[in-house]
Amino acid sequence: MLNHMVEQSPRLDAVFHALADPTRRAMLGQLAERELTIGELATPFSMSFAGASKHVRVLENAGLVTRTIQGRTHLCRLQAARLAEANAWLRRYERFWNEKLDTLEALLRAEDEAAAEKSKTLKE
Repeated sequence: MLNHMVEQSPRLDAVFHALADPTRRAMLGQLAERELTIGELATPFSMSFAGASKHVRVLENAGLVTRTIQGRTHLCRLQAARLAEANAWLRRYERFWNEKLDTLEALLRAEDEAAAEKSKTLKE
């Protein structure tokens, strides 16, 4: 049954959903440098506070950002632990890609060696 093969992780789903949007990825990049207000996050995108706040809400729901409200100021801070969880999930596939890249490297080296040998034979 396919359903049993599909990994169920609402937290991980929320992280990848949040990361799927380039604006939210850029916001996370900004927050990796320092804490920012929602207004500061909105500025590079020429978007309204409400628009930026919607993006921040998605990041909050994914556990990637926390927001502290001080009066009218909403200060956002990166929470990297969820990114680490997503990275751990992706790393499970690293071995697969490393094996494929190692095989490709071996094939390319063998091709280069064969071409060098052929060139050497033609010169003799």
